[in-house]
Amino acid sequence: MSLIKQLWLIIVGLLLLAFGGSLFIGVTSSRAYIEQEVRIKNADNANALALTMSQMPKDAVTLALLVSAQFDTGYYRRIELRDFDGEVIEQRQADAAIEDVPDWFSELIEFDVPAGTAVVQDGWQQFATLSVESQHSYAYRSLWQSTLELAGWFLLAGSLSLLLGWWLVRSIRQPLHRVVDQARDIGMRRFTTSKVPRTRELRDVVVAMNQLAETVGDMLGTESQKLDVLRRRLQHDAVTGALNREAFLSQLQIHLESHDFRASGTLVLVRVSRLTQINEQLGHADTDALLKALTETLEQLAQVHGSGLAGRLNGSDFALLLPGLDDAEYVHQELVKRLKALVRDEDAMIGLPAAISPYCQGDRRGTLLASLDGALSSAEARGQHSITIIEDGKQKSLFHTHAQWRSALQQAMQEGVFLAHFPVLDSGGKLLHYECPSRLRLDQQWQPGGVFMPWVTRLGLETELDLAVVEAALQDIDQRDQAVGINLSAASIRDARFVLELRSRLHARPSAAARLWLELPETLAIQDLASFRTLCRELRPLGCKLGLEHVGAEFTHIADLQDLGLAYLKIDNSLVGGVTDSHEQQTILRGMATLCHSLGIQAIAEGVTSRDEALTLFELGLDGVTGPGIRQNDKSSL
Repeated sequence: MSLIKQLWLIIVGLLLLAFGGSLFIGVTSSRAYIEQEVRIKNADNANALALTMSQMPKDAVTLALLVSAQFDTGYYRRIELRDFDGEVIEQRQADAAIEDVPDWFSELIEFDVPAGTAVVQDGWQQFATLSVESQHSYAYRSLWQSTLELAGWFLLAGSLSLLLGWWLVRSIRQPLHRVVDQARDIGMRRFTTSKVPRTRELRDVVVAMNQLAETVGDMLGTESQKLDVLRRRLQHDAVTGALNREAFLSQLQIHLESHDFRASGTLVLVRVSRLTQINEQLGHADTDALLKALTETLEQLAQVHGSGLAGRLNGSDFALLLPGLDDAEYVHQELVKRLKALVRDEDAMIGLPAAISPYCQGDRRGTLLASLDGALSSAEARGQHSITIIEDGKQKSLFHTHAQWRSALQQAMQEGVFLAHFPVLDSGGKLLHYECPSRLRLDQQWQPGGVFMPWVTRLGLETELDLAVVEAALQDIDQRDQAVGINLSAASIRDARFVLELRSRLHARPSAAARLWLELPETLAIQDLASFRTLCRELRPLGCKLGLEHVGAEFTHIADLQDLGLAYLKIDNSLVGGVTDSHEQQTILRGMATLCHSLGIQAIAEGVTSRDEALTLFELGLDGVTGPGIRQNDKSSL
């Protein structure tokens, strides 16, 4: 039995005990008092009437008239006159007239009042014995009315007591529910804190649990910071903090092979001309400061775009990757403005030539970089701040105008979205779910996301596409009876109407929703935590699994997300590639897997290219793998 039920039983039991005790004491006290009063009244009436008879003639007529006159007043139940031989001289008796009182109450009370007796004198001789019983039906009515009044007052007092008890139980139940929810969260490895209640016993429990949650949160934060230090040492340049060559080129390859908006965009190379002379003129410290300032300038441009990356390819060459941004002229204008501002702040004459090239899915990384390097050399030869835009090799667009793209995309979404299927497997080769990037039929062919996603973003059609993908995923689950993972865009998550529509569709199909894996950009959870929390709060009761994709640089914030109920993280390929030969990567991935497991989150590796990589990742503690080297029906791949 629950504590709340026990409290209610105690409250109701105390009220009933109080009412029963009060009623019993009240009724029995009143009954004893009334019996005593009626007994005295009977004795007084008998003595008074006997005295009157003693002073009157004792003939039968006179006695009969006197008894009749007294009885007819209605205050008597019985008047009886007997001689000393027991013979009745005169008698008057009336039936008990108990009106407006239930029979059960009369039988339960039933007054036991003896008759009043007195001796009638005839001179100095005893003439007869007089017995008088008063009519006490009014006593039943009086006691019944007082019982009703007592019950009425009790009902009023009981109602007020129940209201007070409800408020008291509610004041206990709310913090108790919070304690239970917090305990469940901790049991599910979500270390949340709760408001401290006023009840001392509950307060002590909540304070202890909050301390536990804060301690674990601090521990996770410390461990994630240590992992981030290792990751930065592995992937970032020590001087500028930008991505080093290996990490940047790995990210570029991932973007070129991706199936979303990252598959096309703009790549920029910037060179610090005559770096050796600048170092001699400014000194080592000032030169490092200059390089840091250049890196900050490029990163600011990357952040303005949202998901860009800046890297240092060698001592003097820096790269900027702007996925999803195909407007090279805009990049040129922004680059000129920012680089000129940087040069004006320096005393030395510094040359910062640059080359800009669009890229698209299918481009070869080596060819793209070679083309940019040649254009950069040409720009450097023309002048210190020359910037070259490469137009050759730009992918031909399927459509030429915004209106054509909008019409084609809307028609394709109406016709239906095709979902590709790439397996995500655990260490035993069992399917966790399918990764299902979307395809749209454009220009009579099924086109990957890298072709149309930039235009979807540019035209603001993310919510329409995401709803179409969700509908296709739910239908696929119903048909294949397999779990499916799909991507949601950041713009859709920020749209409250989309979240409500998504919740409605998943609520209408609970069995399919339970097998749906929703992948969200890592940057969304960090940059717009409020929208991310709203989505988690709305979808968590529906049974679908929420996770983050491309997790890497922002893994240090995982401790801040431990209360949201994330089901899985997909670790970016930049941390996975080459793991078999890198002890530092292995240390980082082992620590990430341990932290994920501490929070009840599955860790899945992206971009796995070989069986050896998969085996190494499973040995490090990861729960799943996906990528070009993973095939569902090939057991040898694991």
